[in-house]
Amino acid sequence: METVLVLDFGAQYSQLIARRVRECRVYSELVPHDAPIDEIRARNPRGIILSGGPASVYEDGAPGINPEIFDLGVPVLGICYGMQVMAQALGGTVARTGKSEFGKTELSVLREVVLLDDLPATQSCWMSHRDSVTEPPSGFQVTGATASSPVAVMENTERGLYGIQCHPEVVHTPYGADVLKNFLFEACDCSPTWTVVSIIEETEAAIREQVRDQKVICGLSGGVDSSTAALLVYRAIGENLTCIFVDHGLLRKNEAEQVIDAFRNHFHVPLVHVEAQERFLTRLAGVADPEMKRKIIGEEFIRVFEEEARKLEGAHFLVQGTLYSDVIESGTRDAARIKSHHNVGGLPVDMDLELVEPLRNIFKDEVRNVAAELGLPDNMVWRQPFPGPGLAIRIIGEVTEERLEILREADFVLQEEVRRAGLYRDLWQSFCVLPAIRSVGVMGDERTYAYPIVIRAVTSEDAMTADWARLPYDLLETVSSRIINEVTGVNRVALDISSKPPSTIEWE
Repeated sequence: METVLVLDFGAQYSQLIARRVRECRVYSELVPHDAPIDEIRARNPRGIILSGGPASVYEDGAPGINPEIFDLGVPVLGICYGMQVMAQALGGTVARTGKSEFGKTELSVLREVVLLDDLPATQSCWMSHRDSVTEPPSGFQVTGATASSPVAVMENTERGLYGIQCHPEVVHTPYGADVLKNFLFEACDCSPTWTVVSIIEETEAAIREQVRDQKVICGLSGGVDSSTAALLVYRAIGENLTCIFVDHGLLRKNEAEQVIDAFRNHFHVPLVHVEAQERFLTRLAGVADPEMKRKIIGEEFIRVFEEEARKLEGAHFLVQGTLYSDVIESGTRDAARIKSHHNVGGLPVDMDLELVEPLRNIFKDEVRNVAAELGLPDNMVWRQPFPGPGLAIRIIGEVTEERLEILREADFVLQEEVRRAGLYRDLWQSFCVLPAIRSVGVMGDERTYAYPIVIRAVTSEDAMTADWARLPYDLLETVSSRIINEVTGVNRVALDISSKPPSTIEWE
């Protein structure tokens, strides 16, 4: 399989580059920027991309590049910091000129060589840098410039080395996909063979190689991620898989019944239903810190799975529907931790089970494509993401049965009205948040002192970035009126109008 490796220099959204490459139907993986040269050579990549990063090439401890990368005979594209580290390593000049560029910038095409071939003479692009390449290395020609970056694009076609200061991976660079396609198909001579069918075939082969003829359990939540992972493993190993659905008491209204019905009656996959509401709520009693909540829930999930695995006599593998967004937000070596996902940063060190994570390097949109190919019904494929810790991280403060019941009922109203308005598929996520505070209100001429509910609705492509959804006023009015009138304990409804970044989608 043709592979393009993305060397990660620590940008929070480096994986977007890999995602854009995959959208061009070329397989791509993210690897550390200092991966041993022999490992990179052994992967036999068709191309290498150097990501952006937050550092300056002149900072102490700034990530560098092994110059042997440029002698592999493989085309290399440096983006932003990746371009700067390439220029520095090859004898060019990088400097802080005092002319930073952040946001929308106009790029002028000086020469149509490879990267800018057949693109408009002037075009918008997205910049985010303070340092600039002021002198390209020997053998490079400057093919693009902006008002503040005279070396915005540089190319050495003889050696197959290319650099671009703007970010072609972001949607704010309208011709970014064309730049990447020029690199992939002109410079690297790749073929567009990365498809849904190839993902399924290769994933199933990897599962069979890992688990062979041993018994496996799958932590099933009913969401598209764990459901897709379960079906992939079931296709690969059949009856050696048993799904474990843990009702931790943190689910939405009627959710447990829907999950059980779908897998027992629609897919006929072996399923064990574990009722563990009291167990989880006991562990969460008195806990308000969000990181602690996630870690408690992650550990308790594993303990339940270990107990169920022992009952199956010989189940040593645990399937999880972990996605890359879970991994990157939980923190990697080159990216800061945003929050620990229960199935990544929340896992205990002392686990008896070996993880099987067929979706770990796949984006949500790719998972949905796989799910549709596997035959999951639309209501599961397009179900909005729901966090593994459930409503525990939508209650800001201690989790109690009273607060859970209030949040369940409020969220049920929101989901019902969003679907009735025909907006469910247009939103990445829509849900309610209950901050553990109270405010004064008046109902029936009497003073109330009750909880607020916050409505959170966002649009997104991959959960790495998100914008707040502009819900119609009449919908908001209906939802607010219904929640206040129908949900005991609520006297105020608010709307979250922040985007990611700087906020995250979930509050905790």
